[in-house]
Amino acid sequence: MPALARILVVFFLLTTLPGYGQQPAPTPTLAQQFAALAKPAGGRVGAAATLVETGETVTLAGAEHFPMQSVFKLPIAMLVIHQVEQGKLRWTQRVRLAPADMRKGHSPLREQHPQGTELTLQELTRYMVSESDNSACDKLLSLIGGPAAVTQYLKNLGLSNVLVATTEGEMAEDELAQYRSWASPAGMAGLLVAVQKGKSMSAANHALLLRYLTNTTRGQARLKGLLPAGTMVAHKTGGSGTSKGLTRATNDVGIITLPNQQHLAVAVFVTDSRATEAVREGVIARIAQAAYLHWTGAAKPR
Repeated sequence: MPALARILVVFFLLTTLPGYGQQPAPTPTLAQQFAALAKPAGGRVGAAATLVETGETVTLAGAEHFPMQSVFKLPIAMLVIHQVEQGKLRWTQRVRLAPADMRKGHSPLREQHPQGTELTLQELTRYMVSESDNSACDKLLSLIGGPAAVTQYLKNLGLSNVLVATTEGEMAEDELAQYRSWASPAGMAGLLVAVQKGKSMSAANHALLLRYLTNTTRGQARLKGLLPAGTMVAHKTGGSGTSKGLTRATNDVGIITLPNQQHLAVAVFVTDSRATEAVREGVIARIAQAAYLHWTGAAKPR
């Protein structure tokens, strides 16, 4: 066979091979990864990740409104701290909870003290943040001026996309009331940045809040679920019950400390989902993992 003919045959064979001449598929952007990772949850999923030290932010449905559920206990704690620093409240003051103050849903205080109890303000705040206690939450809300006072405080900080409008008691009585206390993913990421920077709080109270957020045992399969062992995550979960197969809220928001000691503020909200709890929590974990890998440059574990 002439040399030219052999070359043409080889060229024909090469060009007919699957994938010949195609460029490698581009690596999906982090926003595209968020969108793909959200799909198994169904319903609506919103996410935001902000590198605190630079302000670089990536979002999915970043401006949409999502019910916070117990995530709203974080801004409530921020206002409690603010009022302590103003002298309106004292960490050591005693606060009495009567039987009428005990709330439905998650409340270790109600389970331990159905007839009521008395705690310091600081211990009550720990119950609200670390234990996500509903009774502690509503008692603290009554002390600081109610939901409207929390929203006004956030606006004073320049945080206009987080709205507190309900109590735990109201949400327990009306399943739809939870939609009234909402946050956008981008707005919640901004709140987390403010927390990490210790905005409007002393160093001691900043450390106290971060300790309460880090010490929570709730939501271990959410933001923390796929991060390297030992990664520090200061976070606040939130979630509704499941009724007729529909779960209206499965949330986790927090501050992840990266290996280089920078900080990643991540908020993920899963709303109106009919997926199982494992799937919903897995979506949150995978979005947090994708953000972590993006900003650390690490390869995804096999």
